[in-house]
Amino acid sequence: MERPSPPLDILVVEDEALLAMDIEAMLEDAGHRVVAEAASLYDVEQLGRDLKLDLALVDIQLAEGTSGLDVCRLIRERWSDAFIVFVTANPKKIPDDFCEAHGVIPKPFSRSGLMAAMNYIVEGVCDPPPTSPQPASFIAAPAFAASW
Repeated sequence: MERPSPPLDILVVEDEALLAMDIEAMLEDAGHRVVAEAASLYDVEQLGRDLKLDLALVDIQLAEGTSGLDVCRLIRERWSDAFIVFVTANPKKIPDDFCEAHGVIPKPFSRSGLMAAMNYIVEGVCDPPPTSPQPASFIAAPAFAASW
């Protein structure tokens, strides 16, 4: 698998519109590209399979009663090389296997917390393993952490 290089192409899956806009602005300020946004599983299903996707930031509780866990499974099917990170206030709702996602950024987070997590993730996606210490704002999935 060819590793992407920064900036990353990112999908933001978040049903709180203001938070989604804040996340997108922070990512774009850091030089990344938000290639799509979604508020529910149904929105993600509508995305074209040809979408270039390096990273998906996915909330657990989404609009229309849908779940980020189902979004994670769909991303695994359609964009199998994409790096998936949950962004949630409910990290305990993530199954032990993380649904094959790579980690979680717990809410609430600060701008500096999100940027520290993103810098660590970029190292892991583009030039694994990361050389920086894992920030407190990112929790790696156990299987993923073991691979580094």
